[in-house]
Amino acid sequence: MSKQSKQGLTVKKDENFSEWYPELIQKAEFADYSSVKGCMIIRPNAYSIWEKIQNYFNQRIEKLNVKNAYFPLFIPESFFKKESEHAQGFKPEVAWIENKEESERLAIRPTSETIIYDSYSKWIRSHRDLPLRLNQWGNVVRWETKATRLFLRTREFLWQEGHCIYETKEECDKETLIYLKEYKKLCEDLLAIPVIMGKKTEKEKFAGALYTTSIESFMPDGKALQMATSHNLGQGFAKAFNIKYLGKDEKEHYPWQNSWGLSTRTIGALAMIHGDDQGIVLPPNIAYNKIVIVPILFDKDKEKILKKANEIKIKLKKYNPILDIRDYSPGWKFNEWELKGIPIRIELGPKDMQKKQVTLVRRDTRKKEFVKFSNLSKDIDKMLKDIQKNLFNNASKFLELNTIYVKNMDDLKRAIKNKKLVKAPFCLNTKCEDKIKDEADGAKSINIPLDQPKSIKDNCVYCNTKAKVICLFAKSY
Repeated sequence: MSKQSKQGLTVKKDENFSEWYPELIQKAEFADYSSVKGCMIIRPNAYSIWEKIQNYFNQRIEKLNVKNAYFPLFIPESFFKKESEHAQGFKPEVAWIENKEESERLAIRPTSETIIYDSYSKWIRSHRDLPLRLNQWGNVVRWETKATRLFLRTREFLWQEGHCIYETKEECDKETLIYLKEYKKLCEDLLAIPVIMGKKTEKEKFAGALYTTSIESFMPDGKALQMATSHNLGQGFAKAFNIKYLGKDEKEHYPWQNSWGLSTRTIGALAMIHGDDQGIVLPPNIAYNKIVIVPILFDKDKEKILKKANEIKIKLKKYNPILDIRDYSPGWKFNEWELKGIPIRIELGPKDMQKKQVTLVRRDTRKKEFVKFSNLSKDIDKMLKDIQKNLFNNASKFLELNTIYVKNMDDLKRAIKNKKLVKAPFCLNTKCEDKIKDEADGAKSINIPLDQPKSIKDNCVYCNTKAKVICLFAKSY
């Protein structure tokens, strides 16, 4: 047991969020800083969450006929140069290796479009080879120069990236949106995090994409966090890498492509949104250990209580319960498991034994319930569902209460200062977008929600010309 975890949190979430978050992540044993600058160590408590995400998402994309594969970590420099917009977009973030065996440098992948599409150019010959849908779980490196922020900004992080290729734009459009909806479902059903689906502006789209869609969440410190993206890449990469297929008309065609990804920053979002002054709060659907059993032991009843605690552990094995019989006080254990976010704590003491019951304590509200041994499985099932629902509802209320519609720059700047997510009419002019960022303390366009009004009556929040969309603006990670 680390000395860190025994200390508990020393900073309150509402008083100093920027210090609360890294303390939470480290003391809950989610992650730690590495001796390698800019990198982090993901500890088992958080890696189990990533494994849950992997298992869930693999099952979802398997139903969409996506297969998993793996491509090299190293990418020849010439591959980047083939798609100029893509190369320029990633130029500041690429880590290079001087390759003495070859005539060109190798990049450590910041993303895998180029290395994967080189293979696609060799594999695809006919319309019968399409659609091709592959996904890769791996790590990427983006040479961040800013300070490390665990899960949110590190030089190396874990993610998945899907890469699909189609005959038509219509098919590509359709599936680009399907993958975005899958990310939304994952965030809401597993992580209990509400997100907003939308399209990025031209300024904020993925380098080399025709267009980019995203799901965005909003953090308690007033910053937006991009949770996942799905890009229609058009035919640009196909032309750059000479990916062609012989169509049904016996003519050669360039296919349409998309790519889509989600990373371990989702774990950071979970911690920020649901965490409190006691520690992490894990949504039951993402928690590996959904229950911890803490027996209250006295010499007289010790054997009897331990026997019953073991019976309960076996009975509730589908929840992967932890039985904590370490030589610490019950209060110390309570604090320890609250810090680590276990959804339900079961307390079992002499008085509980007499009444043939246990005390259930919810992590989200810290409320207690007394449940008979005979009703334990049924009541725990209900409580876990209630916790999951409550966490999502609370996060949804926070998002709703902190989203403000504005019509002018004065109100936009005031809302950003007050740490709000801003909805505003926007003309889509990149010059206006730059000006908003300059004048609103670095706030930028987050996305253009897919759910748009039928007509927009208000003028652009900046230039006062006719608005084309309602756009989200905020500071962001």
